[in-house]
This record gives sequence, C-alpha cells and structure tokens, in this order.
Amino acid sequence: MAVRSLEAVIAAMVSFFVFTVLLAIVFLVCKSRKSKSRSSGRTTRSRAIPNPPLLTSVAVDESASFDPSLRVSMNEIIEATKSFSPDLIVGDGSFGFVYKAQLPNGPLVAIKKLDPDAFQGFREFRAEMETLSKVQHKNLVRILGYCVSGSDRILIYEFIERGNLDFWLHDYSSSTSSSSSTTEGGGDNVSGLRLPLSWETRNKIIRGVANGLCYLHGLDKPIIHRDIKASNVLLDSEFEAHISDFGLARMIDSSHSHVSTQFAGTMGYMPPEYKEGLTAATVKADVYSFGVLMLETATGKRPNLPQKYDGQEIMGWVEWARKMVDNNRQMEMVDQNISRQGLDEARVKEYFRIACMCVDEMSKKRPTMSDVVQLLKQNSK
Repeated sequence: MAVRSLEAVIAAMVSFFVFTVLLAIVFLVCKSRKSKSRSSGRTTRSRAIPNPPLLTSVAVDESASFDPSLRVSMNEIIEATKSFSPDLIVGDGSFGFVYKAQLPNGPLVAIKKLDPDAFQGFREFRAEMETLSKVQHKNLVRILGYCVSGSDRILIYEFIERGNLDFWLHDYSSSTSSSSSTTEGGGDNVSGLRLPLSWETRNKIIRGVANGLCYLHGLDKPIIHRDIKASNVLLDSEFEAHISDFGLARMIDSSHSHVSTQFAGTMGYMPPEYKEGLTAATVKADVYSFGVLMLETATGKRPNLPQKYDGQEIMGWVEWARKMVDNNRQMEMVDQNISRQGLDEARVKEYFRIACMCVDEMSKKRPTMSDVVQLLKQNSK
C-alpha cells in the first residue's frame, strides 16, 4: 500500500514538472513573436512620413513688406538687431521680445521675434499677417512686414517715439531720456524733464484708443483685441495713442463672439464674466478693458491692486471706483499729479460716468465702442 502511494506521488510530481516546462516553452515562444512584431512595427512607423511638416529648417524662407518703400530680408533684420542683441530690447509683448532697429537704407522700426510656438504653421502665420496688414487706422500701430526663416518668425512694426502709456502714468523714477517701453513698437522717450500728463492730454489719449477700438469692432469681420491695457497703448510725439500688440487678437464672425477655451488678457483688465467660466471673446469684453483703462488713466492707480475706501474698507479696484462715483467723489479720484487749475468738474464727472458704463458687471449693459466715441466727443466740446 505504501509503495503504491509513493508511486502516485512521484507520478504527480513528474506530471507537474512536464506541465511547467511546456508552459515555459509556450511563454517564451509567444514573447519572442511579440518582440519581433513590436520591432517590425517600429521600423514601419519610422519610415511612414509621406508628408513632412510644412515648416522645417529649410521648408520656409520668406520675407514680405506691406510698405512699398520698405524692403526687408532676414539677413538685414539680423544685422539691424546685431543678432538680436539684448541691448536693443525695448519691450516684451505677447509671444516675444521687441527690438529697436535701424534698417539699412530704411526707417527706424520695432522688430518682434516671436516665440517658436506662437503660431502653429506658416500658412496660418502668413494669413494672420496679411489680415493685420490691411487693418490700418491712425490709432493702431502699423505692421510693416514680416520675415520667416525655418522656425523663426519676425514681425516689423512702425516705431513709436514716446513709449507706452503705462510708463507715463506710473514710472516717475525715470526721466523722459530713458527708454522704458514694454511692448511692441515702444520707443525712446523725448529727452528732458518728464512732467505728469495733463487732464487734457489723458483725455486725448483715451479718445484715440476709443477710436482705434471702434474701428476694429466696426470691420465687416470685427477684430477683438483681448488685451487692452496701458502698456499696449503707445504714444507718438504728439501724444496720439496707438493700440499695439495684437498677439491675442481674434477675428470674429457676425455672431460677434469667438469661442475660446483659454482666458486671454491681463489681470485687472479682464471682465467679470471670465470668473464665471465664460471664455468666449466678445466686443463687450474689450469695452470692459477699455473702461478699466479710462479709470486707470484718470486716477493714476494700477487696476490690479485693491483699494481702501475712507482708509478702512478694502475692496476691488473697480468696485472702489463705482463706490466713489456713487458718492459723488469724482474729483477726489483724479490723479493727485494733475493740476486742479481749470479742471472742469462737470466734464470730470461725465468722464467717470462713461468709464463706469463700460465696466458694468453685465456685459449686455455696456455701451458699444461707437457709442463711447460719441460720448467722449461730446464731453470734449
């Protein structure tokens, strides 16, 4: 009986051993085939590039000028910027640095070197540039041309002498002999002692920005700027405003909206509907940013900083402005650096009334830019 039991155990062990060996052989065979299949797949995919990307180091090399008197090439751009020397940087606009450059046998220009991923493809870039080249208004910075070489994309803008509005409103540590622009087209400031902008000059600047936005919004296919702010408003020798930096601009259809999954703009200037998750670009969003710019220009206060009401209650900047207006304290809101001599209180109050209309919490209640232009015009008479 014991002998039979031992034989049974040995037989079971042998059977288990044989079964295990067979399983191991099957596993190794399958693994070998799978490995070969993967290797074969990698070889096939590495060869399958029938249509290489349009934009490669040699696929695109193009220059275009939108000004008949201007001829540009990438070599001339490199020479004019001294190989994009940091010493010539005059600003940091959307998607790239801006350089001041004197073109050979040409004008003084602002050159923007876009980040490599600013545009997805060359065709999209060229179409965008051709569209913007047709957008011409005295209160918009004019694009003069572009250059493309491989993945490098260069924009050429007119050069604006006095730099940007942000500098003139907030940077009191510098004289007008310094270069302090922060966006494309920014320029050196006229030498001499820099004085605070007068109320009349600030109104002139605001009317210029309003006219530029009204033009953009009134096109057959309206263009939304999406980043109206003081540093994107450049001032020429006569303090005429020029809207700059169209890196975030979008063209919209007849529905007057542009679907976007990302927020666009700058903190302090963005409309309240963005906080509610509404990311569609609309003309009314530009109106809100313009209203913030109106308040900033008149008060000299930065819109991204909270304010104290009567030295105690801390509130949002726009909320503070509304409360001051509601309590008939407009004259207190005016920048302390502005001379009160000859300041017309009625016009000051109307100015702030228009600004508060533009920053209404409800986008539908905000006026159109054409309405704003008319209101500002009437208030300047």
